[in-house]
Amino acid sequence: MNDRVAEFVAQIRRFRAGELTEDAFRPLRLQNGLYVMREAPMLRIGIPYGVLSSVQLRRLARIARTYDRGYGHFTTRQNFQLNWVAFEDVPEILVELAAVRLYSVRTSGNCIRNITSDPFAGVAADERIDPRPWCEILRRWSRLHPDFGRLPRKLKIAVTGAQQDRALIRVHDIGLEILTNDLGETGFRVLVGGGLGRNPALAQELEPFLPWRHLVSFCEAIVRVYDRHGRRDDPYKARLKTLVGALGMAELRHLVMQEWARLADGPLTLTDADLERVGSRFPEPPYQDRPEDDVAHRRRLSGNPAFATWVRRNTHPHRRPGYAIVTLSTKHAETASGDLSADQMEQVADWADDYSFGEVRVTHEQNLVLPHVRKRDLYTLWEAARAAGLASPNRGLLTDIIACPGGRYCDLAKADSIGLAQAIQARFADPGVAQDIGELALNVSGCVNGCAHHAVAHIGIRGVEKNDRACYQISIGGDAGYAAGFGTVIGPGLAGEEVPAAVERLIGTYLSHRRGGERFVETRERLGTEPFRNSVYGEEQPIAKVANG
Repeated sequence: MNDRVAEFVAQIRRFRAGELTEDAFRPLRLQNGLYVMREAPMLRIGIPYGVLSSVQLRRLARIARTYDRGYGHFTTRQNFQLNWVAFEDVPEILVELAAVRLYSVRTSGNCIRNITSDPFAGVAADERIDPRPWCEILRRWSRLHPDFGRLPRKLKIAVTGAQQDRALIRVHDIGLEILTNDLGETGFRVLVGGGLGRNPALAQELEPFLPWRHLVSFCEAIVRVYDRHGRRDDPYKARLKTLVGALGMAELRHLVMQEWARLADGPLTLTDADLERVGSRFPEPPYQDRPEDDVAHRRRLSGNPAFATWVRRNTHPHRRPGYAIVTLSTKHAETASGDLSADQMEQVADWADDYSFGEVRVTHEQNLVLPHVRKRDLYTLWEAARAAGLASPNRGLLTDIIACPGGRYCDLAKADSIGLAQAIQARFADPGVAQDIGELALNVSGCVNGCAHHAVAHIGIRGVEKNDRACYQISIGGDAGYAAGFGTVIGPGLAGEEVPAAVERLIGTYLSHRRGGERFVETRERLGTEPFRNSVYGEEQPIAKVANG
């Protein structure tokens, strides 16, 4: 990686000296995560499978303060973005990143992108097998693979090993679910062809149970088939999902198996020694033996309703007694979703050292996670997080809005995602209201590319352009996880100032019709789209269509 950083720094110097044209330099900078955006260059930094050390987080804070405007943005791909870097500072930033084993290599471009995973990996109570060693194996295979730096388009891989899919494997090009068979052997359910964007598709099963030794060779066979047969004439039709749709799963399976026959049991076959070597990089932290029912913690819960609400929403069952997984919310009306100041990042790094063995995770919802917190420390942590503006008790609620940078930063965006998300959060500012509504995913994307996953949100909002004006199209009924599905567009685009009231009417329809503990998506499934559409537009409206279809 240090060699690649040095190589890119030399390429930057050649470009600035006029020795490389813009056309020649563009694929080089994209392969190294450097974009030219609306206002300034943007640098994307990979966080492999969403895991950061406190040392790395402090370095990101230092870089944001020194070379940017004092804050950074955590993305839905478990990456970190600097939106206001100066071009001449990029070489120094890359050197600073390399010093703590972070990098921007292949965080963009037509290549295999950052491997993503469950932010609760290794600690979740519902986990079957820890996906982190497998993610690291795939990272080492893919990151600098000489053949896969110029694919037809980007390719995204996600891995999970839990009963609940927190990695969204069904909307990735390759989704991997770790399983054990009846003999207790480890393997992978392999899904292919998922993706969001212009023509969203759910990944389909290619292999129900792949023995673990063949993980790398089988993935290589998939990527080789894609590289050979994927379209290169049209970037909008170049993703793996388009190839799956064109060939059909039967033909794709035939091609992959034909390619894999050349690779199976070859040098890419994993061994016990490989797994042991990589697995040793993920030792269990030095947990204390703690009772599951901590008396002091229970006393705090009964005596402080605000703390109890936060624990109920933002902590999650841990596989070790006496410990909890903590989500630190970045979501409130004063800042953009996923944005943290350098001061906040340093505070989170301090909490990681004090309460979580120096470890932080990044989620696809743009929040941060402390994965190893003793229950007895939750109250102290909550007080500190509340003072820092990171204790909104809203994980999974309406105000836990996923939003892309949108028109404020991105050249592709048609509308302002950040401003709309803040307006909706302000309209539902009373935390009690969001608690009463219950679980509800609302995501806002600035354009058809869907970086904020609006197509799989209960309420998805997408920026569109209409008569040279920005407006917003609303879809409802999407869902994520193993039972993922896409939302349905309910009508024409609305002006930005109309959207918060439209959301309120949609939620009012849900609350007046839900039965028992039904989620929004379940009520919509039972009632259909029409009552919700009528609440926003009235009786006479066009037939709904699939989001982005």
